[in-house]
Amino acid sequence: MTTTARRAPADHDIKDLSLAEAGRRRVDWAERFMPVLRQIRQRFASEQPLAGRRLSACLHVTTETASLAVTLQAGGADVALCASNPLSTQDDVAAHLVRDHGIKVYAIKGEDHETYYEHIRAALAHRPDLTMDDGADLVGALHMIALNRLDDLAPPVRRWVEALSPAERQTLVKGVIGSTEETTTGVIRLRAMAKDGVLQFPVVAVNDSDTKHLFDNRYGTGQSTLDGILRATNMLIAGSTVVVAGYGWCGRGFAMRVRGAGANVLVTEIDPLKALEAQMDGYRVVPMAEAARAGDLFVTLTGNIHVIRLEHMRAMKDGAVIANSGHFNVEIDLDALKQAAQGPTPVRDFVEEWRLEGKRLFVLADGRLVNLAAAEGHPASVMDMSFANQALAAEFVVQHAKTLTRDVHRLPRELDAEIARLKLQAMGASIDTLTPEQQKYLASWDLGT
Repeated sequence: MTTTARRAPADHDIKDLSLAEAGRRRVDWAERFMPVLRQIRQRFASEQPLAGRRLSACLHVTTETASLAVTLQAGGADVALCASNPLSTQDDVAAHLVRDHGIKVYAIKGEDHETYYEHIRAALAHRPDLTMDDGADLVGALHMIALNRLDDLAPPVRRWVEALSPAERQTLVKGVIGSTEETTTGVIRLRAMAKDGVLQFPVVAVNDSDTKHLFDNRYGTGQSTLDGILRATNMLIAGSTVVVAGYGWCGRGFAMRVRGAGANVLVTEIDPLKALEAQMDGYRVVPMAEAARAGDLFVTLTGNIHVIRLEHMRAMKDGAVIANSGHFNVEIDLDALKQAAQGPTPVRDFVEEWRLEGKRLFVLADGRLVNLAAAEGHPASVMDMSFANQALAAEFVVQHAKTLTRDVHRLPRELDAEIARLKLQAMGASIDTLTPEQQKYLASWDLGT
């Protein structure tokens, strides 16, 4: 882990610039699978829809994110990028963005809590008029500043803000014309802000786009979560009992993947409709208290806090493996585990052993996103659609900044459909179109049996 907290330089703070060539090669590989974003980049380079805009993004610094950052830059934006998770940064990619594109990157894989928030401070010090989030960390900090709740800011951010005059703080917040949000957890936080009437600027919920959550959350999270678990543990899934906490799009995607690998899958839920879906999809739905006694592998994908608690861990069998693929590292109650158990003892990369009342429990990636900490995140092909949404959302905010209300918005459905059309085209698939007769039939009320 990086342990030295310091003021990040103005232009970048990364692990090692000499890693840039390896990062360039990996980004080039990812871009082979991102044809939609490449097409948007070509248009952006010609039309410059983000010209003169200062954009700060708090995202996972991966090969796919690099493609997005370069696209935003091609559209005219001055881009600053920090990590949205301390363990998700790919250091060679960060070096590539700095060396080859001059993008301001503040991200180091394994950075400690202090450094993580120092990098968020650096992204805020870019004084953006557009922000882009994966978990609402940038927007959250801006709102704590706006509401003068400085004690709720992390120390590196708070110290910087306290040195600003009240007028400078107001200018920082008022200068933001809008934001975009990538993930379910962030959208939940933003809708809570809107409900409480404190949202300071419009936000586009990229996660609400069908070409995001139906594909990224389901197919991306499903595959990458299993990938991270296998890389960390090399465990056999076939014949194992896997407990999937949460049956939203992420949970159902992962459940589908592990069932395909031969697992016996149990699902836990608090929503009766999602639980009914899981049951009718062929999974056994049980409370976590019951699942805890049966599972070999537990994976949380809920976006909620303390889904796996100490009483559940006490009921688990010796050797149980626990992982999280929800956004924040709060789904597993690790604080309670630390109080009651002995450890941790490192066993493998991203695997720590805890001794609890004579049993061994193995926690992956310190309870953080296992798919990004122990693996590389979602495949580029699915992120192609997610980041196409992000790029178009940034353009949409700029185009409609004067008319968008201070609320959480979704991209127009015609943009969603256009992304799907471009993706189908790139995959060599084609679809039918309505005939005039069919169009009339669907628009009429007087045509019956």
